Amino acid sequence: MLSHLCAAIPELYILWITMAQIAGQEDREKTTALKDLLSRIDLDELMKKDEPPFTFPKTLEEFEYAFNEYGQLRHIKTGEPFVFNAREDLHRWNQKRYEALGEIITQYVYELLEEKCNMTKAILPVDARVDEANSIISLSLDDAPEDEATSFIYLSPDALSNPSKLLVLIQGSGVVRAGQWARRLIINQDLDSGTQIPFITRAIEEGYGVMVLNPNENYLEVEKPAMFSPLPSPTEPSDEPAEKRERKDDKEGKKKREFYEKYRNPQKETETERIPVRENGSSEEHVLYVWDHFVSKAAAKNVFIMAHSYGGLSFVELMNQREMQVKNRACAVALTDSAHNIWLQETSKGTQDWMQQHCCNWVSSPEPLDTPLDPMLPDCPRVSAGTERHELTSWMSFNSIFRFFSEVLEAKEDEEAVESSNIVTTRSSSLKNKHQDL
Repeated sequence: MLSHLCAAIPELYILWITMAQIAGQEDREKTTALKDLLSRIDLDELMKKDEPPFTFPKTLEEFEYAFNEYGQLRHIKTGEPFVFNAREDLHRWNQKRYEALGEIITQYVYELLEEKCNMTKAILPVDARVDEANSIISLSLDDAPEDEATSFIYLSPDALSNPSKLLVLIQGSGVVRAGQWARRLIINQDLDSGTQIPFITRAIEEGYGVMVLNPNENYLEVEKPAMFSPLPSPTEPSDEPAEKRERKDDKEGKKKREFYEKYRNPQKETETERIPVRENGSSEEHVLYVWDHFVSKAAAKNVFIMAHSYGGLSFVELMNQREMQVKNRACAVALTDSAHNIWLQETSKGTQDWMQQHCCNWVSSPEPLDTPLDPMLPDCPRVSAGTERHELTSWMSFNSIFRFFSEVLEAKEDEEAVESSNIVTTRSSSLKNKHQDL
């Protein structure tokens, strides 16, 4: 019995090695298939599993949301605030839904600017060729109209004719458009904190003309024409018989497809191309263009500028390009959490000195509102906006900014009155001396 067992041990050992080799080969095949999967599918693909179509409502009513009397966005039926995660584990779909709502909000704010604030659009570039409806929307590059891509700003009725004061509002970067400070605040907090409407309303009440810039509306997005996939290139010849090679390719292809096809989603986003607006292709270009074609031609003796975040950087770039013009026309500049950097933007010593005297930057800080803060760069004074949230700095500084404008204007008028008085006194003395001589 023992001798038979000893004789069978080598055979069992060989069998075990053979089974281990087979198992190892299967593991290698699985590893190869997994590597192939990871090379073909990224995290976004995995998130597309069972994803619903990107078809969303076109109006607030269809979304079943509305703004209440306090300017808060609430669900029509439940009265609850907006819920981002409408569907669990579908972050990309929820984000697309949020963006669709954001586009509706943009149009809603435009309506408020026109109906509540009595503002009108001015098309950019000023010599643009547009159709009768000022429409430049196109479905694809193939059927793009002859009219060029355009943008626009909003003007109060007296923006160009007001002889005394003009307020220019410049927002930050991102998805926000004319009349908005932060889309997140509009959706999750209220219209007052997220839009520029309170600033516009108060400015008009205090006798300002108003210009609302639109630095992020600087391109026309059109759908790319369909691209046809090229025919596959022929493979290298093989020594294997064609029939055997085809069966092998089919088998391997089927295994790979079965392994990763369940994670794929046939839903694809539309590919688009951006056509820049002439001379307004960036925030910096837009601010410079509006200055040259609107602000510099306005009748106002005193120009006031308010810029948030990246808008502050665009304003400093304007100073780099039109330093003497800005110094001669701008009375005061209020910045909120400005993104400018006088060193990186290579501003002149004269610009830095002027900003020290005429600018103030309300920055995010835990300190109480208007608390002076240490300057980080030798440009404009920095004070606390009374909040640590970047997007809230404009709204929290609302009253302080208008008080700052009033104080600067009052000081300027007092100085001009003194100068005028001195001129009158000097002329009177000169005439008196001439009379005595005669």
